[in-house]
Amino acid sequence: MAVMATVATGSTSALAAVDTEPISEQPVSDGVDDIDVPPPYSVWSPWQKKLIVAGAAFGGFFNPITAQVYLPALTVLEDEFGVTEAEINLTVTTYMIFQGLTPILFSGFTDTLGRRPGYIFCFIVYISANIALALANDYEDLLVIRCFQSAGSATIMVICQAVVADIITSAERGAYIALTAIPSILGPSLGPVIGGAMTQYMGWRSIFWMLTIAAGINFLLMLLFIPETCRKVVGDGSVRPPWWCQSVYQWFYYRRHPSVPQNLNSLEKSAYTTDEGKLKYATSHLFSSFALLREKELALLLIIGGTVFTGVYAVGTAMPALLQNLYGFTPMQIGLMYLPLAGGSILAVVFVGPGMNWNLRRHARKLGMPVDKKTKMDLSRFPIEKVRLEIAFPFLLLGVGIITSWGWITVNKVEIEKVIIVVLFLGVGLVGVNNVVNALIVDIYPDTAGAALAAYNLAKCIMGAASSGFVAPMILGMGMGPAFTLLGCLYLLLVPIILLVMWKGVVWRTSRHARELRKKGSILVREQEPQESVSDSDMASTPQKETTSTEILPAEKDARSTSV
Repeated sequence: MAVMATVATGSTSALAAVDTEPISEQPVSDGVDDIDVPPPYSVWSPWQKKLIVAGAAFGGFFNPITAQVYLPALTVLEDEFGVTEAEINLTVTTYMIFQGLTPILFSGFTDTLGRRPGYIFCFIVYISANIALALANDYEDLLVIRCFQSAGSATIMVICQAVVADIITSAERGAYIALTAIPSILGPSLGPVIGGAMTQYMGWRSIFWMLTIAAGINFLLMLLFIPETCRKVVGDGSVRPPWWCQSVYQWFYYRRHPSVPQNLNSLEKSAYTTDEGKLKYATSHLFSSFALLREKELALLLIIGGTVFTGVYAVGTAMPALLQNLYGFTPMQIGLMYLPLAGGSILAVVFVGPGMNWNLRRHARKLGMPVDKKTKMDLSRFPIEKVRLEIAFPFLLLGVGIITSWGWITVNKVEIEKVIIVVLFLGVGLVGVNNVVNALIVDIYPDTAGAALAAYNLAKCIMGAASSGFVAPMILGMGMGPAFTLLGCLYLLLVPIILLVMWKGVVWRTSRHARELRKKGSILVREQEPQESVSDSDMASTPQKETTSTEILPAEKDARSTSV
């Protein structure tokens, strides 16, 4: 309740704030009173931010667990529906395809119209799909409905990650990004255990009823309490959102307090202020994630993160057959072997988040830049790529050693305790790199975090699906040891790519911002020229000049929105 009260009442300092220049660009003054203090980035208190991010992380848990909880039931479904193994595996392939493509379509809408409308629509789709799957009676229904299930859950996960960019500054983003990354690993780790147990003791339909109940509880809590965070809609959290973006608590609160002050200066600038204009903007940017792929820096980060996830999927795909053939494990025992991966992901969160925050403060001190967790940091000349990726290096090197040793210890049938240790550190290394890349993407694209993270999700799904397909032929053709040694060498190729991003990142960002400013300036010139000839006195004293139309073309609209 207190969380929602803060939305309505806001922060005194935030409401009194005005737009100011970044600290690094302000003129130097001898008087302390002459220095303008930037307004807080968000009105939320630290514990309120944690509650919002925790709620978002719980929502993001459904996509990865839905993908994995289904796997232990594949053989049962194959027998029940009378289909081949290839046909039942097609339900997994289509799930991954929609998992990567669907967020691309919705990310532009949620970046403009708000996070809550996206939440509501996707939860309705996801819950409806789970109910339909629990009642499915033939293979065709199963195949088609799994696509809708994937579409709803995948978009929810991307929205949840974008919430962090809305309310968290770069100085504190490391720990929060790590928190939202936990579901992407806990889901694959816990899913097989839960799915195997439910399939064995309660039947495969119970899996989808369980997902329906869990998603329904999360959906209800979101409707009641989770606030809108999109900065184009609510700014720093003090601006009253439209009714369709309000939680139930907010709706009642605003009815009792209709004159709550708002800090309109905190709204992210947009070329479109009306609801109709925002809808047109969102529609025109339907494939904004694909447009971002033209940026060198993001494209290289997607290669880094996607390649790292090939190892996660390669080990996860090969593990069941290896454990069954080499150690004679039952399906339930195989599911339990995914738990060390979950433990490793938790350890990665413990070390990566604080490590990123510490490294940011260290570099800021070297450059003489102040760091305030409550205000937005000026990153225009700050080497944020170097700050983040320095933390990724040790985790990447750990991943190289672990992914290489995985192949050799399994082929030599070492003690199962050693296998557990290797799986544990695999989670530490690979999830550590993923968390760093995730945080850096949000740092670079804070205003279009949804679209950027959707592109990252697409890269992970495509490369993960590819690794799931080629790992078995590689093992058959090369053997376990050489196959995973080759994968470790592939990880080493990421080192020069990381160094390139660290070296050229600031230059690429500066060039991109300059292009955006030039586009914005050209539009402003076209708008101002006709206004200079409106005055009657000017018309009487000067010859009439031929003016151009003030209508903004669609291409110019895109430029304006990009420059905001």
